[in-house]
Amino acid sequence: MEIASLKQVVSAEEWQLRVDLAACYRLVALYGWSDLVFTHISARVPGPEHHFLINPYGLMFDEITASSLVKVDQQCNKVIDSPFPVNPAGFVIHSAVHEAREDIQCVLHTHTRAGVAVSAQKCGILPISQQATFVIASLAYHDYEGVAFRPDEKPRLQADLGDANYLVLRNHGLLVTGKTIADAFLQMYTFENTCRIQLDAQAGGELVSVNPAIVKGVGEAMRVQTGGQAGAFVWPSLIRKLDRVDASYKD
Repeated sequence: MEIASLKQVVSAEEWQLRVDLAACYRLVALYGWSDLVFTHISARVPGPEHHFLINPYGLMFDEITASSLVKVDQQCNKVIDSPFPVNPAGFVIHSAVHEAREDIQCVLHTHTRAGVAVSAQKCGILPISQQATFVIASLAYHDYEGVAFRPDEKPRLQADLGDANYLVLRNHGLLVTGKTIADAFLQMYTFENTCRIQLDAQAGGELVSVNPAIVKGVGEAMRVQTGGQAGAFVWPSLIRKLDRVDASYKD
């Protein structure tokens, strides 16, 4: 389908946000974390209107472009006309998180095989890898309440999330909150690898846990290592990688 460019329609700031979010969708597809058309990545558009960008429902993640992203309000009503439908039911989780967390710009949610598998384990995330220690430093859990389309679930999800950056949705999948799109992608990269490593380790011998004192100090170690901007440090190299594969996300 031919999609008219929105580059001259929206502000330069929103256009850059669209390009970055479209890149994030393509990268999620490239790394194998997508679930056909059934998960979402949302980003808050700067301004007092509380508008968000989300994927056009029905497009695969590797088809999404900056112009095809749909701009919606807090109730998932379209703000700019689009030929694509939106999925209000899928936006319940995202709207709940954005509503409660003014400090974040991006919410990234996945249903990967490893993420769902660990979300079903009673033990949750185990402190058995360096990656896990990064996650555990800001981790929360939310119990499964069925397919997340009921608004009455939102207060419980918000209370469970609190100020955490990583959320295990029990029996469902993984979710991260990022101050930027780049931060959200890097956090999901770490979260997903944490789950894959855990499942691989559980298939082997006796597990060795990281010293709790080390886990406790990981937050400060991450700040020193990256200056609090880990996403910005990695994002340019990810964009170069994506451009070598397919740069049409910028359309």
